[in-house]
Amino acid sequence: MKLLLHTCCAPCSVYCVDELKKENIDVTSYWYNPNIHPYKEYEARLECLKVYDKQIGIPLIIDDYYGLRDFCKNVVDKIDNRCGYCYLCRLEKTAKYAKENGYDAFSTTLLISPYQEHELLKKTGYMLERKYGVKFLYKDFRPGFREGQKKAREIGLYMQKYCGCIFSEESRYNNSNLPKPVLPEGFKYPSRSTVCVKKIDNKDDYIDLLLDSNPSKTSIYKYLKDSDVYGLQVDGNIVSLAVILHIDKNTIELKNLVTKKEYRGNGYAKKLLKSLCGNYKQKYNKILVGTTESYIPFYVKQGFDIYEKTIKNFFLDNYNEEIWDGDLHCIDMYYYSKDLKNIKKYN
Repeated sequence: MKLLLHTCCAPCSVYCVDELKKENIDVTSYWYNPNIHPYKEYEARLECLKVYDKQIGIPLIIDDYYGLRDFCKNVVDKIDNRCGYCYLCRLEKTAKYAKENGYDAFSTTLLISPYQEHELLKKTGYMLERKYGVKFLYKDFRPGFREGQKKAREIGLYMQKYCGCIFSEESRYNNSNLPKPVLPEGFKYPSRSTVCVKKIDNKDDYIDLLLDSNPSKTSIYKYLKDSDVYGLQVDGNIVSLAVILHIDKNTIELKNLVTKKEYRGNGYAKKLLKSLCGNYKQKYNKILVGTTESYIPFYVKQGFDIYEKTIKNFFLDNYNEEIWDGDLHCIDMYYYSKDLKNIKKYN
């Protein structure tokens, strides 16, 4: 199926496009949003969508009409019921374009928002299906609203603060006028995970986890007593650990950073490290880390972008058995540092 998807913004499209692709639907994004004001907001949303659609490899058709005057003229006498006109003008353009250009169906990302008038959207779509003879593909995307927003934030999309028109922007500051979210009957949002950083006092209880990053108990115990140990706690469970050794009044060293195997790949170690750097910058100037060759790119991405030194044959001289990191035979230790007083933004 060739689908023309009216797209109100990049963040709302994330979950919709992901779900449609799972059904092997050929999606083309269609931008026609003359309701969005002021112009800088309109421009920011459009530019974000251009970048995102290019990244995920779907076509984007742009009807670049900034319609402040026409929009206001058509809703001035029905400001509190403006959404009906807003839905109609945008979806009618989409349906008409879909019909004239050989698409099998049309739909809209507005269907993901629990803040939109969902039934009115649905009614408008089916009315236009009858008028133009092109299928309106109805999908209730609302259960994926939070998931889509979370992914959008993680990949750095521009997140707008209001629906789009100048009157919804006004409602942003007048909470009494904000619409209440409406979800399918019986639907409940999944509970959010509680995440916090906790200082660990019972250090010995976590030796087995620390051995995943340093396979020598003897080596760990040389610095563990004089170090601070912190854990990232998710829903009451410690999933990541960091061990920080105080070197002098200006410098600390990250001795271990490790995540339980079943939780890896979720960015927990990065979250823990970022939190600790933010706290320690109040007192210290620099944080060091000694690492194997394969982990250098990871630490550089976290801001450890100053090369300090290489200790030749470190792993040969300090361990009784060969140390392997995957296929890499670890021999030398590489030291990098991060300037805590001038923390840059890293991905």
